[in-house]
Amino acid sequence: MAWIVGVVQFFVVQALVESAWARPYSWARNNISDLGNAQCALQSDPEPRYICSPSHDLMNVSFVALGVLLIVGAALTGGVLWRRGRAAAVARLLLAGAGVGFVLAGLAPADVNEDQHVLGALLIMAAGNIGLVPAGFGLAEHVPAPLRWGSSLLGVTAITAFGLFLSHHYLALGMGGMERVAAFPLLLWAMAVGIRGLSHRAGRTQEALPKERPGLAG
Repeated sequence: MAWIVGVVQFFVVQALVESAWARPYSWARNNISDLGNAQCALQSDPEPRYICSPSHDLMNVSFVALGVLLIVGAALTGGVLWRRGRAAAVARLLLAGAGVGFVLAGLAPADVNEDQHVLGALLIMAAGNIGLVPAGFGLAEHVPAPLRWGSSLLGVTAITAFGLFLSHHYLALGMGGMERVAAFPLLLWAMAVGIRGLSHRAGRTQEALPKERPGLAG
């Protein structure tokens, strides 16, 4: 539930903050971090663009909330979603690291404390995406096989996109588009696995309920 709430509120808040921009916000031309920048200014790096996010405080609160909920989910899903073993432990640790990254990014907008913000982004798109790879081997057996092997595939895809983003090779997606390919797989994964965890737990609860005895005739 923590993962589901965290991801849903992030995308809802992102849409609200984007809509507050006087100049249209672009998923291709703008970074995700631009939504949290505290000042209106022309930014030249890594691509020239004008940033002015009137609702930046709301976006930064959303970053922090997402990070905290990712950490909570990584800590509390042990008995529901994960096998015992090293792969699961490493995956959960790295996923919690991504949560720390979102908290750091929210507490330090890129135009306020760039070093802390960059550290947060590295934890999200490096630690978090690397964590998806062992997650494919650490998820419990009841998790559908496509979701298990898809976890590792998503991790490899996001890590590759992060490398392309850092090297300024955006292909046809633009700077913001490539950044999203590097950042969003982790969030979509957390949503999908969170839904699976809830449904599995609901099924176990239903099985544990006592069955009614048929009534006696006459």
